[in-house]
Amino acid sequence: MKILVTGAAGFIGSASAQRLLARGDDVVGLDNLNDYYDVSLKQARLNRLIEHRAFRFVKLDLVERHGIEELFRREKFNRVIHLGAQAGVRHSLDKPHSYVDSNVTGTLNILEGCRHTQVQHLVFASSSSVYGASTRMPFSVHESASHPMSLYAATKRSGELMAHNYAALFRVPVTVLRFFTVYGPWGRPDMALFLFARAIINGQPIDVFNYGQHTRDFTYIEDIVEGVVRASDLIATEDAHWDGANPDPATSRAPYRLYNIGSNRPIPLLRYIELLEGCLGRKANLNYLPLQPGDVPDTYADVSELVAAINYCPNTPIEVGIENFVRWYRDYYGV
Repeated sequence: MKILVTGAAGFIGSASAQRLLARGDDVVGLDNLNDYYDVSLKQARLNRLIEHRAFRFVKLDLVERHGIEELFRREKFNRVIHLGAQAGVRHSLDKPHSYVDSNVTGTLNILEGCRHTQVQHLVFASSSSVYGASTRMPFSVHESASHPMSLYAATKRSGELMAHNYAALFRVPVTVLRFFTVYGPWGRPDMALFLFARAIINGQPIDVFNYGQHTRDFTYIEDIVEGVVRASDLIATEDAHWDGANPDPATSRAPYRLYNIGSNRPIPLLRYIELLEGCLGRKANLNYLPLQPGDVPDTYADVSELVAAINYCPNTPIEVGIENFVRWYRDYYGV
């Protein structure tokens, strides 16, 4: 297999590329190496991939239409795992245009590349944030996701709809995965675990939003990657039983499938912090704040569809995942 992984210098992208290389695939990794967060961390992730002879890196922005067209024409990918995006709910409040550029226009360019080069299967990374204002737990792919609460979420929902359109009109097989709070070694510095660890180590206060009354479906990176790779192997097909009178958002008459990918075990945020304190051997100074604009109080994934489809089995306990992260953090930063 020759597989394109977008966002290859990112957290999930680099880990997914590692798994694909380990099983013998040829991987082309695309990333623009922007400075949304520490570029040296992105480069360090890339350095681990470049060690493999079956990996090639292409520095390219998703919005560069002609560059993406040429890449697809030249490489003739079998499959595409589209993980590249402008991430971060809170950042989207300040830099909205970058989200539309990367997550909407960039995704359109990837869809066009798949369409014109007959890619066998596209896996598109969406987000649990698309559920937005919904309070019906656990979140189900069979329910509408029509009330996103941030522009980031709206751009991801737009990507889902565009992907379905290309599946319907051009028969591009697409599987959409809605990710739930991924954490672990080599993670993103703008995410809670990273921010909390750095603050605790430096004796600084932690901002705890919604006065600590959050729960999150924290999902360990290795469990996520296993699901991503297995989903890429199960090429989306039409649902012969799909009924327009009772439309199911998770399937279609087109070759399109939609799944949640999470741990199915929501954890209170304060328990998350408590476990981190135990691994670091230090207490946190908690600065309680109200719910931030664009944020949601709780996330909880119904993953039964993904379990049935690919035998997805997220089995890393939160205690083990946080311990692994702390071990990596200490080693990487020499703490």
